[in-house]
Amino acid sequence: MNNIQEFQRKLLMDRSVPGRIGSILPELDVPQQNLLRPELLRDNLDFPELSEPEIVRYFTNLSRLNFSIDTNFYPLGSCTMKYNPKINDEIAFSPGYASLHPNQPIDEVQGALTILYRLQGYLREITGMSGVSLAPLAGAQGELAGVLMMRRYLIEQGQTQRLKMLIPDSAHGTNPASAKMAGFDVVSVPTDNSGNISLEALRIEATNDLAGIMITLPSTLGLFDQNIVEICNILHKAGGLVYADGANMNALLGQVKIGDLGFDVMHLNLHKTFSTPHGGGGPGAGPVAVKSILEPYLPAPIIEFNQELDENNYYLKSPNKSIGKLAAFHGNFGVLVRAYVYIRTLGDYGLKQISQNAVLNANYIKEHLKESYNLPFDRNCMHEVVFSATKHKDKGVNGLAISKRLLDYGFHAPTMYFPLTVDEALLIEPTETESKETLDLFIETMKTIDQEARSQPGLVHDAPHNTPIRKLDEAKAARQPDLRWSRSEESLSDNS
Repeated sequence: MNNIQEFQRKLLMDRSVPGRIGSILPELDVPQQNLLRPELLRDNLDFPELSEPEIVRYFTNLSRLNFSIDTNFYPLGSCTMKYNPKINDEIAFSPGYASLHPNQPIDEVQGALTILYRLQGYLREITGMSGVSLAPLAGAQGELAGVLMMRRYLIEQGQTQRLKMLIPDSAHGTNPASAKMAGFDVVSVPTDNSGNISLEALRIEATNDLAGIMITLPSTLGLFDQNIVEICNILHKAGGLVYADGANMNALLGQVKIGDLGFDVMHLNLHKTFSTPHGGGGPGAGPVAVKSILEPYLPAPIIEFNQELDENNYYLKSPNKSIGKLAAFHGNFGVLVRAYVYIRTLGDYGLKQISQNAVLNANYIKEHLKESYNLPFDRNCMHEVVFSATKHKDKGVNGLAISKRLLDYGFHAPTMYFPLTVDEALLIEPTETESKETLDLFIETMKTIDQEARSQPGLVHDAPHNTPIRKLDEAKAARQPDLRWSRSEESLSDNS
């Protein structure tokens, strides 16, 4: 146990004194309920008894141990951990939105439905699609909705033999899982030497059992597939459909419409591109957008507008062939409000600047670090760049060690060992919200770690050195985690 952990421990259990009160509960304002059955209750709970200042200091010190986008640079590739304006949170938290209930009468939520209706329209315009459903609660659920619509469409077309779903080896890992859950057989398609999907392998798979392909664009290699229009044509000629994983839309926003490239269906991660703070398990939203042939299958509800009505112009509708509901209500409303505010605040010009600056920043890092770290594909990248740490393996330093050493310098680690097609991969996404000064400091730090790996490999191998938790036994931590802390006899004697 290091000094920081010891300090935190003493702030809690070891400082407990019987009789100290940290807070006083308000008077009960709801009917008192009966207790659980006696056999489910414990006679004694070993909670610490602390004063209010001690409790405040304890949790304040804990918060300082958390790494967040508000504290420093978070170059976590393929997750778009960018700074999100606080004004969007403030508006989403306002009582007019936060206090609504999804079961309220339709005439009481016309303002909320107005926002959802307009957001559907904005996302249609951004994607170049015909219809949008805001119902999916996460990107993975948006994926599942997309492939379920593809499945329903093929069945209604009498194409029940089409069960083969192609997944490029540069796709997001959730893609094959979503396809399998929808009843498809997953077939992997390799990447060629340029980082594009292999057209030769694609043509071999373009048979009458082909249902479609799920393409992450840009790919997890941080690259825009140079043959994407031809790929869509090959799939359509073979009778299949084309799905776009739009989680990396931060690179394309305002530059290209996915629908114009030939895609039939896609999802968007609002919690990546459109302003909701990302990470920690949520919250999220994964609206799904489709071309007209799939519009009848969109998940419910869709927000519609009837201008002939005198009041309650906005209403909820289920498409006539809908795959059904994905959740109890209308999607993750708080996230949708944030996305609406973000789009309205930035406007057309601002949205285009997002992708321009995100791509510029990634290429800036690529050019400055490609002499220090291996670059599997030396071509212009999009919003993220993939390096390889293989250059340092002969010194006993791998990608994990380099990422851990970054923590010592106050930077969060990038994505490690993904994509799987790159040995010792380090996937770095700077996003558009980082300044040149921040990027220069990150570049300088990565170059310093490169020099350390060459001259002092042990220093990097044993990192991190100054974080609350030092280097762990990764295998044991995953298989035998110790998640409990109990007051030791030593601490009891010390406290006495």
